[in-house]
Amino acid sequence: MSPGLERVAVKARNDKQCKFTSLAHHITPELLIRNVNKIPLSSGSGVDGKSVLCTRKHSVELAAETISEIHRHGYRPPPVKRVYIPKPGKSKKRPIGIPNVWDRAVQRSCANILEAIFEEDFCDFSYGGRPKRNCHQAIGVLSYHAACSKTSWVFEADIKNFFGNLDHERLLEFVSHRVGDPRILCLIRRWLKAGVMEGGKLERSEVGTPQGGSISVVLSNIYLHYVLDLWFEKVVKPRLSGEAHLIRYLDDFVVCFQHHSDARRFRKALEGRLAKFNLELEPSKTKTIRMGKFAARDSKQFDGKKPPTLTFLGFTLFGSKYPWGSYAVGFKPASERVRRFLQKLKEDLRRIMHFPMKAQQTLINEKLRGFYNYFGLPLCSTVLNSIFEQVKRIWKKSLSRRSNSGRVNWEKFNKILSHFPLLRPKLKYTVYEFSVFSRQQAGG
Repeated sequence: MSPGLERVAVKARNDKQCKFTSLAHHITPELLIRNVNKIPLSSGSGVDGKSVLCTRKHSVELAAETISEIHRHGYRPPPVKRVYIPKPGKSKKRPIGIPNVWDRAVQRSCANILEAIFEEDFCDFSYGGRPKRNCHQAIGVLSYHAACSKTSWVFEADIKNFFGNLDHERLLEFVSHRVGDPRILCLIRRWLKAGVMEGGKLERSEVGTPQGGSISVVLSNIYLHYVLDLWFEKVVKPRLSGEAHLIRYLDDFVVCFQHHSDARRFRKALEGRLAKFNLELEPSKTKTIRMGKFAARDSKQFDGKKPPTLTFLGFTLFGSKYPWGSYAVGFKPASERVRRFLQKLKEDLRRIMHFPMKAQQTLINEKLRGFYNYFGLPLCSTVLNSIFEQVKRIWKKSLSRRSNSGRVNWEKFNKILSHFPLLRPKLKYTVYEFSVFSRQQAGG
């Protein structure tokens, strides 16, 4: 953060009612050039077809021109290019928007300013799309509240097509609580109204914001800060009869409750609250389950079954025990995530089947490293070892298909592994480290 934005953050922290009326001068040529240089070279181009490398070459001239346009309200963001990516577990694909490379740098620069202000306002239980916060913190806090507080029920929720249903006027109203600079507000309004380009046709946007731009993440957090977070803290919690803890990661969130009656009342109130902002819950991803120290006992007594599992941020969570005997929340990668990972690996190996061994080893290890970094939590070692063995079999099968007479048996494959070893599973935390980490994140 630049010294100027640090001063903005300090002012926002010390004066919660302060409305900043002069912010656009913090978008400097240096900030724009720094942000365009952070965009990976492999990143796709927008509707103008210009690559990252091409944009970087002209960044000095573009920066000067953009600064001038912003100050005279002349910057007009181009529409985003719509592409579709697979949706987990469904044949239907998810639409996302790809802005032009330079527009991404401008968005990121504006997002830096908004983060300097609103990071001082955001609640501690919000984790998605924020600096120095990640999914492991959200999972850790959830596990701490389930194991160490009075939690007996967990309400899991997902907002249906959240990014596609954001109300533009409401969002600008929320932003203007802290931002009074008309140049910044004009930029945000034009990004919201820029529209999407698909098949050569321009579709104007009256609601929603396309996923893909960095400004969308910040704006979605601002929106839910006022719609959900503050409402939960100031209106809901004081009216509950027991403990309650909200953990939110962008539009995915869970709430831990002590009493089932509180969970039922909250769901009804939440549906009414979201309806005021043209939002609704996704029924297939919204449910209330037993979880906590006494979940197994109560489920057996009342239902005659084991307590159901909870899926959150790609993890399946379930009741377990620490080595020293106390209750803990166990984790493992969700079966759908594992299936998608292995399927994508098969497709990639089929594509590079005839590449040199070293190139194939590099690709596989990159995939494994990313998987281990995300899912390397305590109690996941058994699943990660199983996935490692499956990856070996997939690679062996791929190598056997390189020619009709080139079948690779295990003896030959083990020799290949001795020269081109694959990354073995590695956990990011020990059980003790993660328990301490979770307690610190939850403030316990």
